[in-house]
This record gives sequence, C-alpha cells and structure tokens, in this order.
Amino acid sequence: MIQLMIIADDFTGALDTGVQFAAWGAVVRVVTDVKYEYGNLDPLVQILVMDAETRHLSEQEAYEVVYEAARNAKKHQIPYIYKKTDSALRGNIGSELKALKDAMGVNMLPFIPAFPQMGRTTRHGIHFIDGKPVRESVFGKDPFEPVECSYVPDIIHRQTDAEVIVAERKWGVSLSERDAIVVFDADGYEDILVIAKKLDQMGLLKVTAGCAGFAASLPKLLGLTGEERRQPDFKSGLLVVCGSVNPITQKQLDEAERKGFIRISLTPKQKLTQQYWSGKEGQEDLKKIYKICLENQRCIIDTNDKPGTKETEAYGMDRGLPLEKIREVIAENLGMLLKGLIDRKLHKTLLITGGDTLLGFMESMEIREMEPICEMAPGAVLSEFYTREAGYQIISKSGGFGEEDLLVKLAEKIERRKSSC
Repeated sequence: MIQLMIIADDFTGALDTGVQFAAWGAVVRVVTDVKYEYGNLDPLVQILVMDAETRHLSEQEAYEVVYEAARNAKKHQIPYIYKKTDSALRGNIGSELKALKDAMGVNMLPFIPAFPQMGRTTRHGIHFIDGKPVRESVFGKDPFEPVECSYVPDIIHRQTDAEVIVAERKWGVSLSERDAIVVFDADGYEDILVIAKKLDQMGLLKVTAGCAGFAASLPKLLGLTGEERRQPDFKSGLLVVCGSVNPITQKQLDEAERKGFIRISLTPKQKLTQQYWSGKEGQEDLKKIYKICLENQRCIIDTNDKPGTKETEAYGMDRGLPLEKIREVIAENLGMLLKGLIDRKLHKTLLITGGDTLLGFMESMEIREMEPICEMAPGAVLSEFYTREAGYQIISKSGGFGEEDLLVKLAEKIERRKSSC
C-alpha cells in the first residue's frame, strides 16, 4: 500500500529521492506516467515516485502537471505527499510549490531546500552550493537554466505571489498558523532531522517539499520497514553515457580519461541528426562504437564539445534548432545509441549522467518503471528495470553531484563484481 507519493521534476532527481527509502528496505517504484493508474501498482509498493518532467516546462504547464498529480494522490487517499525540487533550485520552484499548496488545500507549506550531505545548505534564506551562494556557483552559469538569485524567497516569488517566510533557528507553533510557503534554514543534516521531527510533532509532515536531503529524514518518521536490501551483482566493465554539460561532470570525465577510460566524443552530426543511429551511416558508426566498448573495460560516450568551443550549438543553430530543441534531440539520439548497443548484447554496467539523457534512454527502451536499489556513492543511484527479454541494472547521476574521482571509484567498485553498496 502506498504510504508516500513523491512528485519529482526530473528523472535522476526522482531516483535520488526514491533511493533514500529503498535504503530502509521499503519497496519503491519510480514511474514516468503522471496519469499513472494506481490500480496497476504492486500492492507491496510503499513509496511511489512520479517523474513529472516539469524542469523544462513553462511555469503554467508545470503548475498544471503538479496540481493534477497532487489532486490524484489526494483522491486516492495517499497519506503523505512530497514535492521534490532541484537541490540547486533550478526549474519551476515557485509555480510547483504553489500548485502543491493549492491542490492539497493546506495553508502552511514547509519547504526545506537544503541537502547538506551534498554541500547544499540554506542560511538566512540564502541557498549555498559548497559554501558559495547558488547564483555564484556553477549553477549560476548553467547554459540552459542559470539560477539568477540566491535568496530562496526571491526565487519562489519569480513565479508566485504567495507569501514566503524564512524560518531560521527559532520557530514555533505560530508559524504553523500562517498561510505561506515557509523556507527552513539547514546547515547540516542534524538541522534537517530537527526540522522533520518538529514538523511531525506539529502534524505538518503530511504535505512537504524539498530535495532528496529532507526526504532522507522521512523513512524513520513514517515507520517504514522492509526486507534487507539486495546486493548488486554487476556486469563486468563500466560504460558511462554523458549528456550533462555541468562543469562538475566535465571534471569527472577528464579525471576518468586520465585514469585510462576510453572517451568517445560524438560529433555534432551524430548528436543532432534526428534518427541518425537508424540510418546507414549511423549503423556503421554504431558498429565502431560497439567494438570499442567491447574491447575496453572502461568507456565514456560524451556529448560535450571541446573546451572553449560551441560546435554543437553552432551546428544546431545553422539548422534552425533553438537551444531547448538541441537538448531534446541530443537526449533522444543518446537514448537510441545506447539502445542500439544493448540490442547488440553489450554486457556492461551502465552509468547515465543527466536526467534528460536517462529519460531519452528509457523512452527508446519503452521502459515506464524503475526500482532504485541503493546508492553506490552520494548522488550515484543504482536501479533496476525490466524489458521483455531481461532485467538490467543501471547507475544514474545528476550532473552536479560527486567528487572528481567518482567515475574511477565506481569502476573499481564494479570490477569487484559483488561489491556491497
């Protein structure tokens, strides 16, 4: 029976959040259909995570999607609802929080954006990434969706005129009586636990919002239990498929290449020609990439241009593709490329970085559900999915997560085959 529904704005975020509950032994499903029929769900599932894919929608579209998903959950009497937001505050933060508040009919909506375990903290309402205000971090320079301010109420107010209050260290019952979105400060995980416990005591835990950081505090309070989690049995070798432009991921790719990974950089034509991998030229290129991956234990397929160049953007603009469409086509083509490798029976552990890339792969494979199993490292989630032919394990990682040597460490862990998470 579903005890909690999480509405996420992208796929890697959905998995990052869902795995917090899987670690406690809860049965978790991540789905991509916002109109999911609850009657089709395994009755053993306790946590349903819905990837609403609202990150790149307009604010009105995002409002409508979140509103309908929350209303449907309320209709089915799911006792707890959690709106997962991006830990760097990208996307439609204001409109989605307002949609949740409206759909659930609550006055005070607690919003806890911090994820201290990953260096995201909130002090006096200002959001920080590794000690820098988010606007001054790499997320302020994102080519697709830069975060343009660091004060959380200002970010929310870009899309809604709802009252926003910052709750600092000392807050009490009077706050629960306000008709507002309440932003909670948190410098460390202990702060998160204190907030969660106090909200629970005040009866305010039923409808909440934040990133995966606050979600990690919920399993114990919700009394979730389950079987001991399965340990992975990895396929030999690691294939990293990168669709992220985040500088943090770029450093990880560079370090992996220095440590012996074979890096395959796709051309603008391969990335932006629709249906490229099903054509004659694409099929020939696919054979070459398959051969490289077959002959090497550690490989990277990368969509980024050489540093200081914008070849892909220029190629796309010459063909009338705006930036948003460029991102969409790259994700679709990467999904088709990876499906082509799997269809050729490439047996490697897969790691996909970037939510758009992961969703493009799932759409190519016609997968609608995934089960998070465990975290291989902070922000790197191992999940399982099934096709008609077999079950597969895949690691996903948000572009902005992880240390520089993350890919190298994951490869070493996988090569031990039956290593514990």
